[in-house]
Amino acid sequence: MSIESIAEQIRKRLSSGPKFGAKVKFDFGDDGLIFVDATADELVMNNEDVEADTTLICSIETFQKILDGTQDPNIAFMMGKLKIQGSMGYALKLNSILED
Repeated sequence: MSIESIAEQIRKRLSSGPKFGAKVKFDFGDDGLIFVDATADELVMNNEDVEADTTLICSIETFQKILDGTQDPNIAFMMGKLKIQGSMGYALKLNSILED
């Protein structure tokens, strides 16, 4: 499980789902980060640490479990495995898009 494979899964889900319309950052600590700008028609993804509407902070392992459906993101949040900075509304919208 690499940051590149995580980025590809995020790209697929955001591209095939409803328009997200926000900038979000996935912060995996020492493993790196993924920035997604879904405000335009074309999805922009990179590894730059720029300002986002919502930032999700967790380990890459926890996020992979969220993507494959073995970790409920709401439980991860309540247990402190997932932290959210910024808009909780966008985080909840992401929840429905990213869950398997």
